[in-house]
Amino acid sequence: MSTPQEFVERALSASSSRACVVLVRSQSLANVRWARNTLTTNGETLATAVSVVALVDVPGGVAAGSVTVNNPGLDGLADLVRRAERVAVEEGPADDAADLAADVAASPDWSQGPTIATSADLAVLAPQIGALFASGRADGIEHFGYAEQSVTTYYLGTSSGVRLRFADPEGRLEVTAKSHGRSRSTWAGRAARTLAGIDLEDVDREVRQGLGWQANRIDVAAGRHTAVLTPSAVADLMIDLYWNSVARDAADGQSVWSSPGGGTRRGATVADPRVHLYSDPAMTGLEAIPFVVATGSSGSSSVFDNGLPVAAVSWIRAGVLEDLITTRHTAAETGLPFRPGADNLRLDVEGGTGALEDVVARTQDGLLVTCLWYNRVVDPQTLLLTGLTRDGVYAVRGGEVVGAVTNFRFNDSPVSVLGRIEDAGAPAATLAREMGDYFNRAAMPPLVVREFNFSTVSQAS
Repeated sequence: MSTPQEFVERALSASSSRACVVLVRSQSLANVRWARNTLTTNGETLATAVSVVALVDVPGGVAAGSVTVNNPGLDGLADLVRRAERVAVEEGPADDAADLAADVAASPDWSQGPTIATSADLAVLAPQIGALFASGRADGIEHFGYAEQSVTTYYLGTSSGVRLRFADPEGRLEVTAKSHGRSRSTWAGRAARTLAGIDLEDVDREVRQGLGWQANRIDVAAGRHTAVLTPSAVADLMIDLYWNSVARDAADGQSVWSSPGGGTRRGATVADPRVHLYSDPAMTGLEAIPFVVATGSSGSSSVFDNGLPVAAVSWIRAGVLEDLITTRHTAAETGLPFRPGADNLRLDVEGGTGALEDVVARTQDGLLVTCLWYNRVVDPQTLLLTGLTRDGVYAVRGGEVVGAVTNFRFNDSPVSVLGRIEDAGAPAATLAREMGDYFNRAAMPPLVVREFNFSTVSQAS
């Protein structure tokens, strides 16, 4: 079997253009699903994708063309390079053209093979899953769930000498529990680098607690209420905020971070002064790829930046917007620092202490929201989102959960939310319900937010 390093070197040697970038992604995945306290499916997959970015001299500048092929053979790489070169010529001069990174130290593990996830990585959960099924059957609770361990190993090589490797493990677990003729439903999710870092028994306690709370139903009308947001719910809001923090969009007047007088709001107070939102590829427990990997160019990424380091960056510090996502090209356009996006995100609120249960105990009157779902941007200028609550919204009175209320559609902005924080806990690694498939390295605190806009009643469960 051909190695990723062979793919890189063979493709680079076939290049006849100005420069070339080759990215090999080897992804292995082991997963298991269950429904109604019975295993349904499990499996393993292994796939390799090779992307070639050809940088070609054309009239008026340098063009970039990118082509990706899944599970190619070595013999097909020369054709892949030619295809990328033809795409580049068709695209014409690139406005983000720049020299490729050079003098980048090679990864010390460059010569190693891909890290592989197998069903053996699921074995840590096997006894807990068995106990989950047994207790569920005994107590009339149906458990539905999914667990996966994946590892994506990146190999980046360029004609300028870059040789970088990074193995990127992700563990994910989701459990939905239903009882009383499926009239009650709860959800809990966890994310970690490996499934060994996830406690299924703790997840079961969480969903069972919600089922118990749903024994008492309380009528609450739609409107603005104090909301107690779980770390999962906070993660979904903050990931949307992060992905919409692109400097070019702000400079073009198309973003919540656009300044009314032109330019961006960098340097303005945009949140509670206790708020610190930041990314760091070296963040303990949330380690992320520490160099730029891009197979296409946009306002938030550039193929010409491949291999450049991704540094720690504060997006919001002490409530002030400090930075926005830039490429080298958009940084020059906007006069902002070069700040490539990282694949993790953490929110700290100064003085925030305790876990979710501690925050609930400090709340006199509010609605506890388990998770958010189907979130969509309604107005980019304010980053107004709409979405749904699911699997448990609970009334909190005098520091205790006293029963379940209906689900709601919400209409609110994560930027506005960061200005209406009444209380916060300590950040914890969490799984966003909506965004967890795409971004699962998030550490968020539970938040108490005043006047959260539960706009209408929803029948979602």
